[in-house]
Amino acid sequence: MAHLFIFGLGYTAKRIKSELKEQGWSVSATGSDGDIDFGDSDAVTNALAQSSHVLSSVPPDRKAGTDPVLEAYRHALEGRDLYYLSSTGVYGDQQGAWVDEASPTGAGRRNARSDADAAWMEMGARVFRLPGIYGPGRSALDRVREGKARRIDVPGQVFSRVHVDDITSGVVAALMQDAPPGAYNLGDDLPASGNAVTEYACKLLRVEPPPMQTLEEANLSEMALGFYSENRRVANGKAKRVLGWEPRYPTYVEGLSALL
Repeated sequence: MAHLFIFGLGYTAKRIKSELKEQGWSVSATGSDGDIDFGDSDAVTNALAQSSHVLSSVPPDRKAGTDPVLEAYRHALEGRDLYYLSSTGVYGDQQGAWVDEASPTGAGRRNARSDADAAWMEMGARVFRLPGIYGPGRSALDRVREGKARRIDVPGQVFSRVHVDDITSGVVAALMQDAPPGAYNLGDDLPASGNAVTEYACKLLRVEPPPMQTLEEANLSEMALGFYSENRRVANGKAKRVLGWEPRYPTYVEGLSALL
């Protein structure tokens, strides 16, 4: 029986675990909802020794500039099929241009993420570069309902996004068919502005959209300002060709409509 060990049983990894267990896999994990303490090196090492596949969804430590999993357990990962959830932030600002897996990385604001992405690639992992993740309990619909939705006037700014179920289907496809190591972008087919998504969520909920604001009026955090400083479209053709992956929610329209 195939056994997957997950570092970091968070929002996305929980869905991957659930799908694989339905497929007959055995799954163990660290994290607040996992069954193994990340800091218990003996327990982690023993679990890894029984695992055929390893998935990490643990983000890098931005202050230290290191990957916690590789720092603590690199030696125990040898001989395992490795999978890593990364970010399309590694591509940096492309002024709205398309990027694919062959595009340069490391020039963006997320240097620690780029370094971790590169380190997992060097280990022979399948690295899934993910844009903005949305899904049940975490979407523009929720932000509108909670009164937290915004429209910010940044002309021409677009980004890609992906429904959590589409991440799950892409990762599971790679696991089931022993996909070639390398990077895979998992994003939908229609990069769009955050304003367009907010406006569609408001339309579904039959409420007026929030007023348009300038960046100055929005008084955003440093992290949010960094998000608006980047502009790119993420191509997903490789995942479709190599994994046979097709997003169930090819645009935010289908994704938000299903969530409603």
